[in-house]
Amino acid sequence: MRGAKVYVKGIEAGTLTENDNGSYSFEYEPRYFADTSMPEVSLTLPKTQTRFTCDYLFPFFFSMLSEGANKEAQCRLLKIDENDYFGLLLATASYDTIGAITLKTIE
Repeated sequence: MRGAKVYVKGIEAGTLTENDNGSYSFEYEPRYFADTSMPEVSLTLPKTQTRFTCDYLFPFFFSMLSEGANKEAQCRLLKIDENDYFGLLLATASYDTIGAITLKTIE
């Protein structure tokens, strides 16, 4: 199992987890969830539930990944399998992302 803390503009919003069976889950942090002034992470992950599950990497997070030649170069340089989407997300989404969302690996 691998996981990452998800941040919105530097504020911890939740936890994204790759489960042992290959599925994924996202859960808002209780304080972030309770704060009505804080935005949802994405329209597909509204602040109406406390836990979301999916058989594949949530499309919102998948869309944060590079494609084509950029993805190939990142995978080669970082020594990550091109089909390891979660590993690539963990390696590349901790800084310099497009938008307000960043992720930090849970050690």
